[in-house]
Parts: sequence; C-alpha cells; structure tokens
Amino acid sequence: MAEENKDLIGIDTGGTFTDFVLFQPEGITIHKVLSTPAAPETAILQGIQELGLDSRRLTVIHGSTVATNAALESKGVRTLYIGNRGLGDLLTIGRQARRELYQLEPQQVPPPVPHADCLETGGRLGPSGEVLEPLSRQALTELSRRVKASGAEAVAINLLYSYLDDRFERMIEAAMPKEVFTSRSSAVLPARGEYERGIATWLNSWVGPLVAGYIERLCQGLPGTRVSIMQSSGEAIEAGQASRQAVRMLLSGPAGGLAGARFCAGISGRKQLLTFDMGGTSSDVALIDGAPRLTLEGRIGPWPVGVPMVDMHTIGAGGGSIASLDGGGMLQVGPASAGADPGPACYGRGGSQPTVTDANLILGRLRSDAFLGGRMQLDPGAAKQAVGDLAQSMGLSVEAASAGIIRVANEHMARALRVISVQRGIDPRGYTLVSFGGAGGLHVCALAEALGMCEALVPVHAGVLSALGMLATRPGRQLVRTRPGILEELEDKTLNDELKSLAQEGIEALTQEGIEAAEIHTTYSLDLRYLGQSYTLNIPWDGCRRAVSDFHDRHQARYGHRMDAPVELVNLRAAMRGPEMAVKLPAQNRREEKLAAAWVNLVGIEDQVPCYERSILGVGQVIKGPALITEMASTTWLAPGWSSSMDSVGNLILSRAVEEESR
Repeated sequence: MAEENKDLIGIDTGGTFTDFVLFQPEGITIHKVLSTPAAPETAILQGIQELGLDSRRLTVIHGSTVATNAALESKGVRTLYIGNRGLGDLLTIGRQARRELYQLEPQQVPPPVPHADCLETGGRLGPSGEVLEPLSRQALTELSRRVKASGAEAVAINLLYSYLDDRFERMIEAAMPKEVFTSRSSAVLPARGEYERGIATWLNSWVGPLVAGYIERLCQGLPGTRVSIMQSSGEAIEAGQASRQAVRMLLSGPAGGLAGARFCAGISGRKQLLTFDMGGTSSDVALIDGAPRLTLEGRIGPWPVGVPMVDMHTIGAGGGSIASLDGGGMLQVGPASAGADPGPACYGRGGSQPTVTDANLILGRLRSDAFLGGRMQLDPGAAKQAVGDLAQSMGLSVEAASAGIIRVANEHMARALRVISVQRGIDPRGYTLVSFGGAGGLHVCALAEALGMCEALVPVHAGVLSALGMLATRPGRQLVRTRPGILEELEDKTLNDELKSLAQEGIEALTQEGIEAAEIHTTYSLDLRYLGQSYTLNIPWDGCRRAVSDFHDRHQARYGHRMDAPVELVNLRAAMRGPEMAVKLPAQNRREEKLAAAWVNLVGIEDQVPCYERSILGVGQVIKGPALITEMASTTWLAPGWSSSMDSVGNLILSRAVEEESR
C-alpha cells in the first residue's frame, strides 16, 4: 500500500509507449513517453523526471515487459537444467505434441535447453514420496563443479515428485554457486506434471537474471521509492520479491489493463465485459464476468506456463502492425510491427513500411495535430508515401488501400474476441465491449458490430488504462500445492487445515511488505477432475460435499455432460489479497451544454464530421456519430449509427441504435 503523503504512480511499459498515471490528492495526471526497449528503465526515469516528481515521495506500481520480451525473443540467459537420472531430456520430449499435425516435414524447433546443458543426478522419489535413489554428498559436489565450469548464469532444478518432498531440491539449491541464479520447481510450481513444472522453473531461471538486473537498475534510479510489480495473475508484488519470481511476470502489463477495465466499468455498473486492449504492437482480448478469469494453461510463445495468469488471448495486431502482400497477393496485417523505433511512417522517425496507424491517419480518423495532445506531430505525407507503395502493388488508391488495412486488422481482432467468447459457448451480445489502449477507440465500433454487440465503453484515460489499472490492483499471492485423493473420501477438517497451511506462506510474504495480517483476504479453491481424466476444473472450496456438487454442475455446463465417476482432488489453491489502493476517479463537474466542435473531412463520409475534445464533454451529454472524440492519449471514432454519452467519472458509454441491430 502507498504510504501516507506519498504520490502514487502506475507505469505500464508497452512495445511503443511507456504510460504513466499519477494519482495525487489534487487529481490524476497522465503522461506518455516513447519506450526504450533496450533499457526500459530509461523511459521510466525520463517520464518521472518530466513529471517533476521526487523519488523520495513516490510509490510505484509497475507493469514490466522485460520477462515477456526476453521469452518471446528467446533472449534469456544460458541456463542449466538439473533433473533426475535418465530424465535430462524431459523438456525436449515435452508432451510429444506436434504443432502442425498434418505437416509431413515440420520445421525443427530447438529444445528449450541444449542436451549438453542438461545435467542428471540422484535424489529420486516415487509417486508416494518414497526415496528410490538417494542424493549423495559426492553427487552434490560434482553438480557444483560442473555448474561452475560451465559459466552458465542460471540453473533450473526439477526433480520428480518434489512437490511431495522438496529436501533433495533444497540440497541442490544450497550447493549451487552464489553468483548463479537458481530456481527449484518445489518453490516455483509445487504441482503435478513434471513437464509443466519443469518449463515454469526453466522460464523462471532463463529470464530471471534479466528481470533481477532490470529491477535493480530501476530501484537504483529511484532512490527512496517504494516499487511494486504487477504479476500475471493481476496482483502486485514488492519489487525485491518479484526479482526471484520472473515467471509470474510474463503477462504483467496486460493484467493491469484488465484491472483498469474492471475498475472503470464497475463504476458504471457493468460487470460482464469483453475487453480489447490495442496498443502499438499487439492486441489483447479477455472476458470478465465480475472479475478477470485466471488460467493455469496459459502460454508464452511455444511454452506452457503453469502458474496462475489472467486468461487472455493475444494477437499481433496493433497500431504499429505492418501491412504487406503475401506470396499470393493477399493483404496481410501483422504480426510484424514497426514498434517504437522507428515506429509507423507517420511518426517521422525513419519508418517506411505501412502500418495500421498510417492507415487511420490517411482516413482522417487520427488528427495529425492532436496526437499526444499536440506534443507529437504526425506526418500525413510520410503515411501516404508508405501506404502508396502498397496501394500501387494492389492497383488501388491510397485511401482504398488504407480502408483495406483497417478491415483486415478489424477481422483479426474480431476473430480473437470470438475465441474467448463464442468458442467457449458465451454469447457476446449480453456483454459490454470495453476498448482501451492507444489505438483501441479507433476500432471499437467496428468490432462491436462484428460481434453483434450494441454497447461499448471507452474508459476514462483509455489510452493509459493499463497504467491506471496498476493503481486499482491489490497486493497478493496465488499459491498451489498438489494434494491427490478421492474427494468423497476426504474430511473437511483435513483439507481446511492443509489449505490454511498453504495460505500461511502467502500471508507471511504479504506481511513482509508491510500489510497487516488482518487486512489480508484469503480464498480457497480445489482443482478437481473425474478419476481417469487429464484436465481439471477449479472449484471454490466450501466443504467436500458442496465441492463435488459444484464440480458436477460446472462439468455439465462446460462439456455438456456429467459422469457417474469418483471426483478426484488434484491441487489445493489459496489466493491471498491485501487491501485495495485508496484510488478514486474524480467526479466530472462539467454538465451538458452546447458544444463547439471542429469540423473535419473523413474518407468515406460525404459530409464533414464534428471533432470534439473529450475534456470538454459534459456528464450525460449525447453525441451522435459519425464523430471523432480526441484526448491526449487516444482517439475514439464514433461510427455512423452509434451515439455516445459520458458517465459521472468520464467513461464514454457507446450505444448502437436498435434499428441498426435489426438490419
């Protein structure tokens, strides 16, 4: 929690921009600077300096992309993998699943850890925790010698059944050289599934030194500042503890966006949401039904990530996504991106390839003189030149090619929204589409129409919502422990005691951050399945009998049937959360009055279109499309057939006319 008399700032490092939301008693200030991917802390320190803040009076909650980018770009450090004898190639074999089932000559993918860096040792347990092969002092000495001689920066330890008894992993960890970053599976993910547990442990070590170094540099640049990092599960963790838990930061920034969407939409009484975060490099979509959903089956690149993370679908379609023609002459948009450097052609920083941002500028939906509140002038000539080369290849005008780029990008994003709604049996028409990110408002109406939705919400400060969400989150921990057994044969008291024991670790970690134990809210759940199944469903804990009944109902709803079979307990889970930050959005004081608007020309619209500055809109004021609504960090394109009104804190509520839905 922020200390008294300290400024509170949320920071989200994106692929193109680094966003800042500063909360002070006198109000909220937002700020943006171009990201510095080679050294992300540089942009953060620059932004804090430009805001004129004193680091000694500052509390920072930060969403970092360091772990994400390192994993996606395969830029982790050299990491040794230590497994039991005969199982050194476990990560290479994986689940023996083929990415392309019908590809006769699949592309060879390098293993996570080269064979030469896979070490084998004793300390093997059986499925009941019995010792099958002891771990000798000689073996520990030999492991230490080989690690030192290798020059590797990190080690990942993953022994069979270590979640039942972690003594052998602890012995190996203690024998490792102090300068080597070491992770053990019994600390990272003490759960069943040696492959998933091993991958999570390897990821933690592979990117861990990079995360630890980044956090250290950031904290050194902010002396006296209290720094917390957003975890993939949507809870914050103190920076010193985060440096050892890199695998829990792989969806750090996007998790902040979901927290911000839930926070802002909740003020307007909307709890069933489809969220759409369109930044410069990618778009993230998710579903919120009261709270963001968590998954244990998330992925980063080709690898499964077994730690809890927000259930999100990401595609390579953002404002900086590059448009091109494939070998057959079909228009493609993304996943390649112009990024922050050089960025879209219209940024005037040397970019020459056509992007979604360039197309929006050519169509008139982006104003060259209103970008970042006028702090950054866009170059329409450079945009037309970049798109013009593509248009010539297509045999179209620059304007027609730009419209095509937007349609293809919209279809990519609509398909992603269907993946997390329609393909899971959820009708999106009963939900509100919440659009944010720097480019989200330009596409929100088209995406809502594609899914048959009649309502959308563009949150206040939508262009920096992930940074705002950092301020709306809570410190917390998500812990798991494998505990096999037939649920009907277990007693409530036994599981209650084991769940409380599991939670104690998270409570102790939170109290070390200065949170009072009485302020920590704890919830319990179980991972259950029918005996003989491979996949589990997570069920809230309220006694064995209730859990069995809820599991049958959830299985029926998810898969369309229930079975007359024993219900098996796989994992215990405990979620600990501290109190929310004392952040409130200020009420809007402006009331409805006659608006003055600039009138602009848009491609495809016969008459001139009004352009309003969002800051002058009044509460309850209705604007009918077509119209543009501009603000410092984003622009909203209100398409024909849509209307907009502002709620009490500044959220834009977009509605589609009933007659439009019936056509």
